[in-house]
Amino acid sequence: MSRQRTPREQRPEIYAQLPSEHHSPLTTTPSPRNNSADAQGGAIIANKKSGALSSDQSDNVTPSHSGDYEAIVAHHQHQLQRGLKARHLMMIAIGGSIGTGLFVASGATISQAGPGGALLAYTLIGCMVFLLMQSLGEMAAYIPVAGSFQTYASRFVSPSFGFAIGWNYWFNWAITVAAELVAAALVMKYWLPNTPSWIWSALFLTILFTLNYLSARAFGEGEFWFAAIKVVTVIVFLIVGVAMIVGILGGHSPGFSNWTTGDAPFVNGGAGILAVFMIAGFSFQGTELVGVAAGESKNPEKDIPRAIHTVFYRIMLFYVGAIAVIGFLIPYTDPNLLASDVDAIAISPFTMVFKNAGILAAATVMNAVILTSILSAGNSGLYASTRMLYALAHEGIAPAIFGRVNPRGIPVYSLLATTFVGLACFATSLIGDGKAYEWLVNISGLSGFIAWLGIAWSHYNFRRAFIAQGHHVNELPFAARWFPFGPLLALLLCVIVVLGQNYEAIIHANFTGIAMSYIGLPVFLGMWGIHKLVTGSKRVKPEAADLSREAHLRF
Repeated sequence: MSRQRTPREQRPEIYAQLPSEHHSPLTTTPSPRNNSADAQGGAIIANKKSGALSSDQSDNVTPSHSGDYEAIVAHHQHQLQRGLKARHLMMIAIGGSIGTGLFVASGATISQAGPGGALLAYTLIGCMVFLLMQSLGEMAAYIPVAGSFQTYASRFVSPSFGFAIGWNYWFNWAITVAAELVAAALVMKYWLPNTPSWIWSALFLTILFTLNYLSARAFGEGEFWFAAIKVVTVIVFLIVGVAMIVGILGGHSPGFSNWTTGDAPFVNGGAGILAVFMIAGFSFQGTELVGVAAGESKNPEKDIPRAIHTVFYRIMLFYVGAIAVIGFLIPYTDPNLLASDVDAIAISPFTMVFKNAGILAAATVMNAVILTSILSAGNSGLYASTRMLYALAHEGIAPAIFGRVNPRGIPVYSLLATTFVGLACFATSLIGDGKAYEWLVNISGLSGFIAWLGIAWSHYNFRRAFIAQGHHVNELPFAARWFPFGPLLALLLCVIVVLGQNYEAIIHANFTGIAMSYIGLPVFLGMWGIHKLVTGSKRVKPEAADLSREAHLRF
């Protein structure tokens, strides 16, 4: 007679994805709340078998201590599942930052500031993003939770600041889903101009919902291949561009002539660089998604630092390399560079370079790449906003139902709510002249920069709390460089980017322009202030900050 298999042998995947004192690098000395798990273990198991497991008891199930299979399953069914691998994290970060801002709008930045000015502005923003990703990487490797910078803001700055950061970021990506649906329909008009736009938007929303509904790994695989298409396109562009610069392809090489013509390389002086500095900030938004994905990373202590290191250098190579190639091959005076909308792909700088190199159907190929970029942004947006809403529920600042997950570890109710909100926002673009939709987009315009500001501030306070509570930097799985200079400089640059979004409107007292550019700021400050008034929350002191590494689920 064969030996009866143990629960671990019957369902190894459950044990593999749960914290355990024997194999999880995240397990530390249990908090007082966890210390009661052993004493309550028998009661928890008995109540679970009778169907009377309370939420408080479910909170305290500690699988590695109780050893009971049913308790482990109960604990497991209330958590996200760590199904994302290192390659997924890398492509999520890359895919979040490479899109229409590079493929289409990069030409406008060269037209505005010249090749030298655009290159300098993107390099400066890249350095700021490097510091921010160092800060996020340190916190995410130590506390890898889906709430990411919302959780860190609540723990290390104040609960009210975390409340505002979380809801602000959720709304930002919910709106982004709607914006990508609008953009996808515009791209499809290139091939099928007579098909109603809403049909394409509905089809793409269905695809994005399905990828996010299946599993975290399905999302990761979808994002991996979406991002891979973009990465391959940029690499091919750089190779072709360099070949054209040295005269191997495309006939006569322009050499350095486009860097010296007219006012090049720095057009419009410091004002031009500052204007592009703001635009470049939008292009890099999405790199922080790796922090949200850390909550479902299989091995965050190793994968997060690796993603932070490799992603930054690759993104810098792609952006700075692409700007340099365009600057060499296309003069800043070319009027086609001013086209920055997705429906102008036929005259985008990437398309023009490929055409000049003799690549057939360049516009069609780039249109397909732009479509995958849009789907990638929508896929990431739906994922990020769903996980943020899930985290808000677990923080007790969103309805509890949004904190529940299905057996595959998907927060279905959060996914449904976010999809509905995204769909409703998209519907406003079809009503009247679309002004309501424009204002919704404007409200979310500064959200990404505000999240970056929150990352820098949270990290500064996190490291101070870590040291104040008797820890040493060597205990961190990943330590950010140049502390405290790094987060403080990143914080200052974020403030400059936020306040300088439309400085020309401020100078010329253009109140409509000011409102459209900055409306997101008073909305954020209002949420922060109102929550503080209602709850009376105070600044978190370093000695009292919560540095626990295990998420305690409430639902």
